[in-house]
Amino acid sequence: MRSLTAFFVLLVSFVAPGSLARAQGVEPASNTGGSAAVSATKEEVNQLRSEVAAQRQTIEELKALVEKLAGEKIKPADNSSAQIRPVAEATSSSSNTNLIDAPGSSVHLMNAVLTEAEPAPVAAVDQAPAAAAPKKDAPLTAGWNGEHFFIRSPDGQFSISPYGYVDNDYRTYKGDGAPADTFVLRRARFGFQGSYGSHFDFALLTDAAATSGSVVRDVYLNVRIRPEFQFQAGQFKTPFAQEAGTGATNLDFVERGFQSMLYPSAASAFRSPGVAIHGDIDGGVMQYWVGAFNGKGYAIVNTTNQPEVIGRLRFYPWRKSKSDWLKGLAFGGAIDRGRSRGLSGDQSFSGNLPDQAYNFFPQFAINGPIQRYNGEFTYLKSRFALRGEFDQLNMSRNNVGSEQAGGLGFLSLPSIIAKAWDLSATYLITGEKQPENGTPRVKHPLFGPDTPGGKGRGLGAWGVGFRYMGIQANEPGANLLNYYTPGFVPTFNYHTDELTAGLTWYPNYWVKYSVNLGIDQLKDPSTIGAVPQNYYVVLQQLQFRF
Repeated sequence: MRSLTAFFVLLVSFVAPGSLARAQGVEPASNTGGSAAVSATKEEVNQLRSEVAAQRQTIEELKALVEKLAGEKIKPADNSSAQIRPVAEATSSSSNTNLIDAPGSSVHLMNAVLTEAEPAPVAAVDQAPAAAAPKKDAPLTAGWNGEHFFIRSPDGQFSISPYGYVDNDYRTYKGDGAPADTFVLRRARFGFQGSYGSHFDFALLTDAAATSGSVVRDVYLNVRIRPEFQFQAGQFKTPFAQEAGTGATNLDFVERGFQSMLYPSAASAFRSPGVAIHGDIDGGVMQYWVGAFNGKGYAIVNTTNQPEVIGRLRFYPWRKSKSDWLKGLAFGGAIDRGRSRGLSGDQSFSGNLPDQAYNFFPQFAINGPIQRYNGEFTYLKSRFALRGEFDQLNMSRNNVGSEQAGGLGFLSLPSIIAKAWDLSATYLITGEKQPENGTPRVKHPLFGPDTPGGKGRGLGAWGVGFRYMGIQANEPGANLLNYYTPGFVPTFNYHTDELTAGLTWYPNYWVKYSVNLGIDQLKDPSTIGAVPQNYYVVLQQLQFRF
């Protein structure tokens, strides 16, 4: 609109002077040398003068409009429409700029030319559009986190870590009927663990040293809905007692205590298919587990319609306390309920000791309910640790007479009751802090990778330990000397205990060498012809993990 107004003003400016010249040239015919045949009348002259005065008034109004327009900010014209541009912009020569001074005004009018809108560039029809550069995917992240190697997705939503450990033992025995000295590949476990998203953890662990049964140890998915509420499903350790939850790489001694013989699925490294709900309440002041399992071992189906149900509680009442004397105390307990089936060949627990020195108690056919009870405590104070545990196992023998020697029909026999206990103390003489379920942070490793947070080279970490443990089992007999079903079931009431002294050396954070001297005291032999005696067992174990 402004461009059209300016164009109109300029047009009037050029037309008005011509009209004025024509009006001033109208004179009487006598003044033209007498050549005019007709002279203008007075009325015609007055009419022309009136028209000129009106044109001058119009010019003054247009000048006022131009002054108003010149005071406003000139906005850039749209490229899609025709424009009125200053000549200085239309041409590069400065001589084309001719300023016309309006009398009595500070506003200057610039010579202008009418230009057409610049046409938008048109792409050639046969020209293909330039291909967009392919977006480069962010690379995966891989490295070492101080514990394991890892591979992580660019967005951090998926990570996986290989892990494993190998235990190589050398065992020596002394005692009447003791096994031969031997090397043993105790464990050779390898697997993967990781997470995806912010709520899912998974693990897969196999054992290449397995001599029977499945080689799969752990295969599970854990869903972390909240720290207080988590769900786990697959095959994993049954959460019955504190030493069952302690990893093989974190044991204070080469073998677990006698009480582990009474754990659920003890014959399969305490693992069984099942599901569990667990969580940490109030930042770990209380921990709980509730689970249901087959209770038969590695990837084995249940023999009854009743799963094995386990409930466990563990308390750290002073975990948030500032007192170093109280914050390291924890205690708890567990209850287990299951069922056996004699027709499926279910047997009582194995009496073979963890160090394989001897078998103190025979196995019997069982049928009916199974109950387990556990009590436990842990006390940690800097480099010192004290741990204790008590477990009891009751196994029913309902209608198992037909399974006995001689065949006693379907008579029920008294339940088998077994009890075991363990009390141990350990001390890190090189000053490292005792972890509850982990490896001490070696301050001065002898060789190999530096410990996270280590302080140079040294002799590694050294620890000493002492443990007293025992187990007792009673299978009550029965006298069935009647007329119709005569028979006799002998009584087995045996117990044994062990004193163990241990020395542990950590050359670095990932290697451990342990030497244990054990005195196994056999009180009541279960083998015919054996006599009560002591067995001396030396266990040496070299372990490395990654």
